[in-house]
Amino acid sequence: MEDYHKPDQQTVQVLRNIANRLRINCIKATTAAGNGHPTSCCSVAEIMSVLFFHTMRYRPEDPRHYNNDRFLLSKGHAAPALYSMWVETGFLKENEMFSLCHADSSHESHTMHKQHFVEVAHGFLGQGLGMACGMAYTGKYFDKSSYRVFCLMGDGEMSEGSVWEAMSFASYYQLDNLVAILDINRLGQSDTSPLQHHVEKYHKRFEAFGWHAIIVDGHSVEELCKALSQPRHQPTAIIAKTIKGKGIPAAEDKQGWHAKPLAKDMADMVVKDLQSRITNSSKHLYPSAPTEDSPPVSLRNIRMPSAPSYKAGEKISTRKAYGMALAKLGRYYERVVALDGDTNNLTYSEIFKNEHPNRFVECYIAQQNMVSVAVGCAARDRNLVFASTLASFFTRTHDQLRMAAMSESNVKLCGSHCGLSSGEEGPSLMALEDLAMFRALPSSTVFYPSDGVSTEKATDLAATTKGLCYIRTSRHDCSIIYNSNEDFHVGQAKVVYQSKDDQVTVVAAGMMIHEALAAAEHLKKERISIRIIDPFTIKPLDYKTIIDHGRATRGRVLTVEDHYYEGGLGEALSSVMVNEQGYNLHCLAVSHVPRSGKPHELLKIYGIDRDAIVQAVRKMMSGSTNAK
Repeated sequence: MEDYHKPDQQTVQVLRNIANRLRINCIKATTAAGNGHPTSCCSVAEIMSVLFFHTMRYRPEDPRHYNNDRFLLSKGHAAPALYSMWVETGFLKENEMFSLCHADSSHESHTMHKQHFVEVAHGFLGQGLGMACGMAYTGKYFDKSSYRVFCLMGDGEMSEGSVWEAMSFASYYQLDNLVAILDINRLGQSDTSPLQHHVEKYHKRFEAFGWHAIIVDGHSVEELCKALSQPRHQPTAIIAKTIKGKGIPAAEDKQGWHAKPLAKDMADMVVKDLQSRITNSSKHLYPSAPTEDSPPVSLRNIRMPSAPSYKAGEKISTRKAYGMALAKLGRYYERVVALDGDTNNLTYSEIFKNEHPNRFVECYIAQQNMVSVAVGCAARDRNLVFASTLASFFTRTHDQLRMAAMSESNVKLCGSHCGLSSGEEGPSLMALEDLAMFRALPSSTVFYPSDGVSTEKATDLAATTKGLCYIRTSRHDCSIIYNSNEDFHVGQAKVVYQSKDDQVTVVAAGMMIHEALAAAEHLKKERISIRIIDPFTIKPLDYKTIIDHGRATRGRVLTVEDHYYEGGLGEALSSVMVNEQGYNLHCLAVSHVPRSGKPHELLKIYGIDRDAIVQAVRKMMSGSTNAK
């Protein structure tokens, strides 16, 4: 290779020394902790050494600097190998490694985002490459920078379908700044990996996906240096044939050693042997400095520049209002980007796509990878990322969402066609459990707007609310009920209908607000007044407002929701009201898997329409105390 500068023998030896120190530190740390994956660390020793001290360009004193090359340890259980590299750079002290798995230590058995040198949390295999795709896409198309993205993967995770979604994405978008390094050590958790050491099969598969694939001896410093120095015109896969437990004679290429730290006497013996292989050298290797060609980015104070422009009585679906709000936000902030999974004409993210085509990323029908790409695009605060698809499709991405939450990722998600609004599409496309799923994610914020105004406000607030946000939108048009100057806040409910003689408080969101308003008009003819509260956010839920208004209606509170009973609005409120005295909480929700039909028919069939609300209010007035 014309641009390959072969390392001299002294450099080669120093890289070998670093690899063996990695093994020593990993063995010591896992033995001291009585936990960890020393054999998985030992197989990647030379790979890590070459990456961190020959290939990657970064500032060791500032691991998250925006010009640095990115590194993702997709096989997160090899975390001690990463810690060892940061000991070598001087960023960590050696004794910090030996606090592995201590309750007061940030060095966990799997990498977590709270560590300054970790991009995103890892633990669930098969997600690292998708996140790397998001970082590489940002580097190539948004930052237009020279930094590269390296993702170290295990052969076990190659059985995950999300890996192949990511491979397809990287090839389609020609992410030539992305390098995947495969640790093909043959052994998995309980058995061999499917392809074992048949590296030529991995080679063929990667090439079939449009990648440049190179087979190397994963313990040869020279081969790794050469492969990682090759010019790139497409995404590159380094297929490294390695030995699991390399350097631990009793465990090398042996089953039964996964996730097993060495006993103290055995560890001492192995460490002594590894120390004897380290030769003295006066040469010190330092990471190469990154090229300073990434633009500075600030995501502070991204807010809508003006109030919504909807008029009272105008009709628009909340999904379309979301698309219009996103495009509006994108007009004023060039770091707002949108992703979709081949549903942009349904979610209305097509409005953003048409206005800002260079900031729209089509992820096609690979929703798991879409979420991972979103997390990667948002890393290091390079972009404010909104990703949308049908709400029901997010259920298949729960693994990715869970790790996004653990990574404290600042991604915003919008799910359209929620609940029975999908109507004729049938139950498989009706998201009736999405609130439960998103509410259960740590530190998540869940918006459920009821009209165009509140949808635009939800999009605006999501932009400034740190962490994972979910906006739930409906398919059909509904009337504007809020004034354009209405002030909205996360965790603050709105009283949309009330009088001094109200007898029942009805809590509803989304299109259920409109059913409740219709029920109120009907009940008024019977001289029954109800108060209607729109929670706006289901998480955090404004319990205080609801309880206070419920007290004013003699403790009678009715929730109605286009969702299953489990995990939705009713359960969220009941978890607090169970500790309150003098309240009668009644919940209306979808009780079982629905069928196809027109939305208004389904609302009636499954007991959550205006007539069902009227009947429930009557029942509560008559003194019934049934919970459902």
